[in-house]
Amino acid sequence: MDGPNRDGSATLRTPELSDRDADLVEELLGGSHRALARVITRIEDRAGGHRAIVAALHEHTGGADVIGITGSPGAGKSTLVDKLAAAYRERGDTVGVVAVDPSSPYTGGAVLGDRIRMGSNVGDMDVFFRSMSARGQLGGLSMATADAAKALDAFGKDVVIIETVGAGQNEVDVVRTADTVAVLVQPGSGDDVQTLKAGILEIGDVFAVNKADMDGAERTLAELEEMVHLRESPTKGLDTGHHAFDAPEHPDDPDHSNDGGAAGDGDGASDGDEADGDGPEWTPEVLRTVANTGEGVPELIETFDAHAAYLRESGEIEATKRRRYAEEIRTLVRSDVGAIATGEIERRGGIDRLAEAVRRRETDPYSVAAEIVAPIADCVAGDGE
Repeated sequence: MDGPNRDGSATLRTPELSDRDADLVEELLGGSHRALARVITRIEDRAGGHRAIVAALHEHTGGADVIGITGSPGAGKSTLVDKLAAAYRERGDTVGVVAVDPSSPYTGGAVLGDRIRMGSNVGDMDVFFRSMSARGQLGGLSMATADAAKALDAFGKDVVIIETVGAGQNEVDVVRTADTVAVLVQPGSGDDVQTLKAGILEIGDVFAVNKADMDGAERTLAELEEMVHLRESPTKGLDTGHHAFDAPEHPDDPDHSNDGGAAGDGDGASDGDEADGDGPEWTPEVLRTVANTGEGVPELIETFDAHAAYLRESGEIEATKRRRYAEEIRTLVRSDVGAIATGEIERRGGIDRLAEAVRRRETDPYSVAAEIVAPIADCVAGDGE
């Protein structure tokens, strides 16, 4: 199904590629940046056939490390993403960036989509940057963002970075798209740190105090450290060590990774911490960065690599992907059923007529909803018999 038809009805079917779209997919997989740009445009516009394109790309995904960068407005996310992309390129990785901007109330497009956000990487064809609209979704992410990340993954990008719009604790939606989530906080942002306690703290795999050359950086670092350790255990002190895999000394050569760090001395988990037999857990790192100068960026990338290694070696990456796909299926089903219900509402005279009937006390909202859903439920029950 590609969404509701012009009359409000919906057509359900398995996505099938047209010959033209099949050629477009083939060009993208062959390395055409023009085809990649066209596919992401189709995805963002939710144009007819976009589902079939994403479905065809799915089997080619899974090779990229997907990193989410979130945090409050003004924390320096865009500048840091720019420096991260440049650093990844220096070590030979190709990079895709999806920057989610606030939606225009008039066009639905990205308000800040025309701004120059990747100054250090202009002209580098191995850094693909796309600014997209949040389309009013809580958390700053829409289904289009997740699909765009899939397109970049299928294209063959080594790293895909998603920079969120920065709407506070509602940024939790980034978890559904990213393997590793970095939360940025700026010094002296006491209110921001309190906001983290309300929800966004739970999604961070890495925390970075950006603009760490400003006054108040050390206090913010200490506050975050305390919060992270309290998150792991209300009784855990600050000197009990991490449950994380150590970063490999040679990220490109797994044979040189620190095999003993997972369960040995130092930062590794103790035997008591692994009593459940599931292996060591990941305790978020708290780092300091100065995006303008690039200070702390290499250490941040090393931590991303360490988290990626943890996900692979612990098997958590598979559980993460299952959770992500489960949520994606739920989202798509809700969207499809909603489109069918919208068509049924239109066939009954439209939402305004139904609302007026409720206002006149001729019926009630529950009865109206039940009447709209009944044909759908009957159809599903009939197919199941």
